[in-house]
Amino acid sequence: MAVSLQKLIDRSVRNMGSGIHPVVKETAIEVIKRAYKEKIYVQITSGYRSFEEQNRLYAQGRTAPGNIVTNAKAGQSNHNYGLAVDYVLLSSDGKKALWTVNSKWRRVAQIAKALGFAWGGDWKSFKDYPHLEMMGGLTLAQLQAGKRPKLKSKVSNPTPAKKPEKKSSSSGGRAIVKTIQSTLNKRYGLKIKVDGYPGPETRKALLKGFQTELNKQFNACLVVDGLWGPKTRAAAVNVRKGARGNLTWILQALLICQGYDVNGLDSIFGNGLEKAVKAFQKAKGLSVDGIAGKATWTKLFS
Repeated sequence: MAVSLQKLIDRSVRNMGSGIHPVVKETAIEVIKRAYKEKIYVQITSGYRSFEEQNRLYAQGRTAPGNIVTNAKAGQSNHNYGLAVDYVLLSSDGKKALWTVNSKWRRVAQIAKALGFAWGGDWKSFKDYPHLEMMGGLTLAQLQAGKRPKLKSKVSNPTPAKKPEKKSSSSGGRAIVKTIQSTLNKRYGLKIKVDGYPGPETRKALLKGFQTELNKQFNACLVVDGLWGPKTRAAAVNVRKGARGNLTWILQALLICQGYDVNGLDSIFGNGLEKAVKAFQKAKGLSVDGIAGKATWTKLFS
Protein backbone atom coordinates (compact mmCIF):
# COMPACT_ATOMS: atom_id res chain seq x y z
CA MET A 1 0.00 0.00 0.00
CA ALA A 2 1.39 3.40 -0.99
CA VAL A 3 2.23 5.97 1.66
CA SER A 4 -0.46 8.63 1.92
CA LEU A 5 0.07 12.09 0.52
CA GLN A 6 -0.90 13.61 3.86
CA LYS A 7 1.79 11.62 5.68
CA LEU A 8 4.45 12.91 3.29
CA ILE A 9 3.22 16.47 3.80
CA ASP A 10 3.03 16.15 7.60
CA ARG A 11 6.57 14.75 7.82
CA SER A 12 7.87 17.44 5.50
CA VAL A 13 6.23 20.28 7.42
CA ARG A 14 7.84 19.04 10.64
CA ASN A 15 11.24 18.77 8.95
CA MET A 16 11.02 22.27 7.43
CA GLY A 17 10.64 23.88 10.86
CA SER A 18 8.78 26.96 12.01
CA GLY A 19 11.37 29.38 10.60
CA ILE A 20 10.85 28.40 6.96
CA HIS A 21 9.70 31.19 4.63
CA PRO A 22 5.95 30.77 3.96
CA VAL A 23 6.38 30.87 0.17
CA VAL A 24 9.15 28.26 0.33
CA LYS A 25 6.94 26.08 2.53
CA GLU A 26 3.89 26.45 0.29
CA THR A 27 5.91 25.68 -2.83
CA ALA A 28 7.64 22.65 -1.30
CA ILE A 29 4.25 21.19 -0.39
CA GLU A 30 3.03 21.83 -3.94
CA VAL A 31 6.05 19.95 -5.31
CA ILE A 32 5.17 16.97 -3.08
CA LYS A 33 1.56 17.04 -4.31
CA ARG A 34 2.42 17.20 -8.00
CA ALA A 35 5.07 14.50 -7.75
CA TYR A 36 2.62 12.28 -5.88
CA LYS A 37 0.22 12.46 -8.84
CA GLU A 38 3.01 10.88 -10.90
CA LYS A 39 3.60 8.21 -8.24
CA ILE A 40 6.84 9.83 -7.10
CA TYR A 41 7.01 9.98 -3.32
CA VAL A 42 8.88 13.04 -2.09
CA GLN A 43 9.74 14.04 1.45
CA ILE A 44 11.48 17.19 2.63
CA THR A 45 14.32 16.21 4.96
CA SER A 46 15.38 19.65 6.18
CA GLY A 47 14.45 23.30 5.90
CA TYR A 48 15.09 26.12 8.35
CA ARG A 49 18.10 25.79 10.64
CA SER A 50 18.84 28.25 13.41
CA PHE A 51 22.35 29.61 13.85
CA GLU A 52 22.78 27.38 16.89
CA GLU A 53 21.72 24.31 14.91
CA GLN A 54 24.08 25.26 12.09
CA ASN A 55 27.01 25.61 14.49
CA ARG A 56 26.23 22.22 16.04
CA LEU A 57 26.14 20.71 12.58
CA TYR A 58 29.43 22.40 11.67
CA ALA A 59 31.05 21.08 14.86
CA GLN A 60 30.20 17.49 13.91
CA GLY A 61 33.38 15.74 12.85
CA ARG A 62 35.48 18.65 14.09
CA THR A 63 34.97 19.30 17.81
CA ALA A 64 32.05 16.90 18.23
CA PRO A 65 31.64 13.19 17.39
CA GLY A 66 30.52 12.08 13.93
CA ASN A 67 31.39 12.77 10.30
CA ILE A 68 31.78 16.20 8.73
CA VAL A 69 28.50 16.98 6.98
CA THR A 70 28.80 20.69 6.20
CA ASN A 71 31.42 23.36 5.57
CA ALA A 72 29.02 26.19 6.47
CA LYS A 73 29.13 27.93 9.83
CA ALA A 74 26.17 29.81 11.29
CA GLY A 75 24.95 32.43 8.81
CA GLN A 76 26.78 30.84 5.88
CA SER A 77 23.89 28.62 4.75
CA ASN A 78 20.69 29.83 3.11
CA HIS A 79 18.93 27.25 5.31
CA ASN A 80 19.62 29.70 8.15
CA TYR A 81 17.29 32.20 6.49
CA GLY A 82 14.46 29.77 5.77
CA LEU A 83 15.01 29.95 2.01
CA ALA A 84 16.12 26.39 1.27
CA VAL A 85 14.94 22.82 1.66
CA ASP A 86 16.46 19.42 0.97
CA TYR A 87 14.43 16.51 -0.36
CA VAL A 88 14.63 12.78 -0.88
CA LEU A 89 12.56 10.23 -2.76
CA LEU A 90 10.93 7.41 -0.81
CA SER A 91 9.84 3.89 -1.64
CA SER A 92 6.13 3.56 -2.34
CA ASP A 93 5.43 2.51 1.25
CA GLY A 94 7.27 5.57 2.56
CA LYS A 95 9.71 3.54 4.65
CA LYS A 96 12.93 3.64 2.63
CA ALA A 97 14.90 6.63 1.40
CA LEU A 98 16.01 6.32 -2.24
CA TRP A 99 19.10 8.43 -2.86
CA THR A 100 19.74 7.38 -6.46
CA VAL A 101 19.74 10.46 -8.69
CA ASN A 102 17.65 9.03 -11.51
CA SER A 103 14.91 10.19 -13.89
CA LYS A 104 12.36 10.45 -11.05
CA TRP A 105 14.75 12.56 -8.98
CA ARG A 106 15.31 14.89 -11.92
CA ARG A 107 11.59 15.02 -12.63
CA VAL A 108 11.00 16.36 -9.11
CA ALA A 109 13.68 19.00 -9.76
CA GLN A 110 11.95 19.89 -13.04
CA ILE A 111 8.62 20.38 -11.25
CA ALA A 112 10.28 22.40 -8.49
CA LYS A 113 12.06 24.72 -10.95
CA ALA A 114 8.78 25.42 -12.75
CA LEU A 115 7.38 26.60 -9.41
CA GLY A 116 10.25 28.98 -8.66
CA PHE A 117 12.93 26.88 -6.98
CA ALA A 118 16.57 26.76 -8.04
CA TRP A 119 18.06 23.25 -7.93
CA GLY A 120 21.48 22.37 -6.54
CA GLY A 121 21.86 19.73 -9.23
CA ASP A 122 22.30 22.54 -11.77
CA TRP A 123 25.29 24.06 -9.99
CA LYS A 124 28.52 24.10 -11.99
CA SER A 125 31.08 23.47 -9.27
CA PHE A 126 29.67 21.32 -6.47
CA LYS A 127 26.36 19.69 -7.37
CA ASP A 128 23.93 19.35 -4.44
CA TYR A 129 21.20 17.10 -5.80
CA PRO A 130 18.84 17.16 -2.77
CA HIS A 131 18.91 20.97 -2.50
CA LEU A 132 16.17 23.44 -3.53
CA GLU A 133 16.30 27.15 -2.76
CA MET A 134 14.59 30.49 -3.35
CA MET A 135 16.98 33.39 -2.98
CA GLY A 136 14.78 36.01 -4.64
CA GLY A 137 17.74 37.44 -6.50
CA LEU A 138 19.78 38.08 -3.33
CA THR A 139 23.24 36.79 -2.58
CA LEU A 140 24.30 35.12 0.66
CA ALA A 141 26.31 38.25 1.50
CA GLN A 142 23.15 40.35 1.21
CA LEU A 143 21.27 37.97 3.48
CA GLN A 144 24.08 38.20 6.01
CA ALA A 145 23.83 41.99 5.81
CA GLY A 146 20.17 41.83 6.82
CA LYS A 147 18.37 42.00 3.47
CA ARG A 148 15.46 39.65 2.84
CA PRO A 149 13.88 38.69 -0.50
CA LYS A 150 10.30 39.46 -1.49
CA LEU A 151 9.20 36.08 -2.73
CA LYS A 152 6.09 35.64 -4.84
CA SER A 153 4.28 32.32 -4.93
CA LYS A 154 4.21 30.54 -8.27
CA VAL A 155 2.13 27.54 -7.23
CA SER A 156 -0.42 28.42 -9.93
CA ASN A 157 2.18 27.72 -12.64
CA PRO A 158 1.41 24.64 -14.74
CA THR A 159 3.27 21.38 -14.28
CA PRO A 160 5.93 21.16 -17.01
CA ALA A 161 5.83 18.35 -19.57
CA LYS A 162 8.30 15.56 -18.93
CA LYS A 163 11.63 15.91 -20.68
CA PRO A 164 12.81 12.94 -22.71
CA GLU A 165 15.50 10.98 -20.88
CA LYS A 166 19.01 11.19 -22.24
CA LYS A 167 20.82 7.93 -22.62
CA SER A 168 24.25 8.99 -21.55
CA SER A 169 26.89 8.24 -18.94
CA SER A 170 25.88 11.28 -16.91
CA SER A 171 22.30 10.11 -16.52
CA GLY A 172 23.09 6.43 -16.03
CA GLY A 173 21.47 5.68 -19.42
CA ARG A 174 20.93 2.12 -20.56
CA ALA A 175 23.76 2.18 -23.11
CA ILE A 176 26.47 2.93 -20.56
CA VAL A 177 25.01 0.43 -18.08
CA LYS A 178 25.11 -2.24 -20.82
CA THR A 179 28.78 -1.40 -21.31
CA ILE A 180 29.36 -1.84 -17.58
CA GLN A 181 27.55 -5.19 -17.53
CA SER A 182 29.35 -6.46 -20.61
CA THR A 183 32.74 -5.45 -19.19
CA LEU A 184 31.99 -7.19 -15.89
CA ASN A 185 31.18 -10.42 -17.74
CA LYS A 186 34.34 -10.30 -19.84
CA ARG A 187 36.73 -9.08 -17.13
CA TYR A 188 35.57 -11.29 -14.27
CA GLY A 189 34.07 -14.29 -16.07
CA LEU A 190 30.51 -13.52 -15.00
CA LYS A 191 27.21 -14.17 -16.75
CA ILE A 192 24.89 -11.34 -15.71
CA LYS A 193 22.21 -10.01 -18.05
CA VAL A 194 23.33 -7.22 -20.36
CA ASP A 195 20.00 -5.36 -20.23
CA GLY A 196 20.99 -1.80 -19.29
CA TYR A 197 19.19 -1.88 -15.95
CA PRO A 198 21.43 -1.17 -12.91
CA GLY A 199 19.73 -3.51 -10.43
CA PRO A 200 20.94 -5.76 -7.59
CA GLU A 201 22.50 -8.28 -10.00
CA THR A 202 24.76 -5.59 -11.46
CA ARG A 203 25.69 -4.25 -8.02
CA LYS A 204 26.56 -7.78 -6.84
CA ALA A 205 28.71 -8.27 -9.93
CA LEU A 206 30.53 -5.00 -9.23
CA LEU A 207 31.18 -6.20 -5.70
CA LYS A 208 32.61 -9.46 -7.04
CA GLY A 209 34.88 -7.37 -9.25
CA PHE A 210 35.85 -5.26 -6.23
CA GLN A 211 36.72 -8.37 -4.19
CA THR A 212 38.68 -9.83 -7.12
CA GLU A 213 40.73 -6.64 -7.50
CA LEU A 214 41.49 -6.52 -3.76
CA ASN A 215 42.72 -10.11 -3.96
CA LYS A 216 44.86 -9.43 -7.04
CA GLN A 217 46.33 -6.10 -6.00
CA PHE A 218 46.49 -6.39 -2.21
CA ASN A 219 46.44 -10.15 -1.47
CA ALA A 220 43.25 -9.71 0.52
CA CYS A 221 42.32 -13.42 0.42
CA LEU A 222 38.60 -12.65 0.17
CA VAL A 223 35.89 -15.06 -0.89
CA VAL A 224 34.51 -13.63 -4.15
CA ASP A 225 30.84 -13.98 -3.27
CA GLY A 226 29.40 -10.53 -4.00
CA LEU A 227 28.46 -10.05 -0.35
CA TRP A 228 29.53 -7.00 1.65
CA GLY A 229 30.73 -8.41 4.94
CA PRO A 230 33.22 -7.37 7.63
CA LYS A 231 36.19 -8.98 5.85
CA THR A 232 35.52 -7.14 2.61
CA ARG A 233 35.01 -3.85 4.46
CA ALA A 234 38.27 -4.36 6.39
CA ALA A 235 40.15 -5.01 3.14
CA ALA A 236 38.70 -1.96 1.33
CA VAL A 237 41.31 0.61 0.33
CA ASN A 238 41.11 4.35 -0.24
CA VAL A 239 40.74 5.40 -3.88
CA ARG A 240 41.32 9.09 -4.50
CA LYS A 241 42.02 11.68 -7.17
CA GLY A 242 44.88 10.63 -9.44
CA ALA A 243 44.18 6.89 -9.13
CA ARG A 244 43.94 4.77 -12.27
CA GLY A 245 42.85 1.20 -12.92
CA ASN A 246 40.09 -1.28 -12.30
CA LEU A 247 39.17 -0.11 -8.78
CA THR A 248 38.63 3.38 -10.14
CA TRP A 249 36.54 1.90 -12.96
CA ILE A 250 34.38 0.06 -10.42
CA LEU A 251 33.90 3.29 -8.48
CA GLN A 252 32.85 5.10 -11.66
CA ALA A 253 30.46 2.28 -12.58
CA LEU A 254 28.83 2.24 -9.15
CA LEU A 255 28.18 5.99 -9.25
CA ILE A 256 26.92 5.89 -12.85
CA CYS A 257 24.46 3.15 -11.86
CA GLN A 258 23.16 5.49 -9.15
CA GLY A 259 22.70 8.36 -11.58
CA TYR A 260 25.80 10.46 -10.84
CA ASP A 261 27.80 12.28 -13.49
CA VAL A 262 31.40 11.00 -13.29
CA ASN A 263 32.53 12.56 -16.57
CA GLY A 264 33.34 9.29 -18.33
CA LEU A 265 34.00 5.63 -17.70
CA ASP A 266 37.74 5.75 -18.28
CA SER A 267 39.31 4.22 -15.13
CA ILE A 268 40.91 7.59 -14.29
CA PHE A 269 40.08 9.42 -11.04
CA GLY A 270 39.79 13.01 -12.25
CA ASN A 271 37.85 16.13 -11.28
CA GLY A 272 34.51 14.79 -12.51
CA LEU A 273 34.74 11.63 -10.42
CA GLU A 274 35.87 13.58 -7.35
CA LYS A 275 32.82 15.87 -7.64
CA ALA A 276 30.53 12.85 -8.00
CA VAL A 277 32.05 11.17 -4.93
CA LYS A 278 31.57 14.36 -2.91
CA ALA A 279 27.95 14.68 -4.03
CA PHE A 280 27.31 11.04 -3.09
CA GLN A 281 28.99 11.49 0.30
CA LYS A 282 26.91 14.56 1.08
CA ALA A 283 23.70 12.80 0.07
CA LYS A 284 24.55 9.88 2.35
CA GLY A 285 25.60 12.03 5.33
CA LEU A 286 29.26 11.01 5.10
CA SER A 287 32.39 13.09 5.52
CA VAL A 288 32.70 15.05 2.27
CA ASP A 289 36.34 14.59 1.26
CA GLY A 290 36.07 13.15 -2.26
CA ILE A 291 37.95 9.99 -1.24
CA ALA A 292 36.33 6.57 -1.61
CA GLY A 293 37.20 4.92 1.68
CA LYS A 294 35.55 2.22 3.79
CA ALA A 295 32.47 4.30 4.68
CA THR A 296 31.89 5.40 1.08
CA TRP A 297 32.37 1.88 -0.33
CA THR A 298 29.94 0.56 2.31
CA LYS A 299 27.22 2.99 1.20
CA LEU A 300 27.87 2.30 -2.48
CA PHE A 301 27.53 -1.46 -2.02
CA SER A 302 24.69 -1.47 0.54
